Amino acid sequence: MNTVTLYRPVGPDELRLIEASGFREFPERLPQQPIFYPVLNEDYAAQIARDWNAKHNGSGFVMRFQVEAAFLERYPIQVVGSSTHEELWVPAEELAEFNRHIIGPIEIIANFGR
Repeated sequence: MNTVTLYRPVGPDELRLIEASGFREFPERLPQQPIFYPVLNEDYAAQIARDWNAKHNGSGFVMRFQVEAAFLERYPIQVVGSSTHEELWVPAEELAEFNRHIIGPIEIIANFGR
């Protein structure tokens, strides 16, 4: 099975929920969060974790995970800034299905802040 490596910058609250799932899934989105946006490169995820999550939440983390490549074909790449700022926009109502296509554990690969 072909997989794609994705990254997700998170704060401490989201990290606790990921940990509670056994590092197997991302938590439901809040009502004011209509999309889940994993990013396509580690540098962009680190930038968000360091410059946003750590600044606003005291700490930020970069998560790395694998998703079935065929499943991801339904989500076009969104460029939101420079060419390295690439994301996938997963509607909140599709997050449970997205989680079912994660292969293996979600890993913490960087920590910024406390």
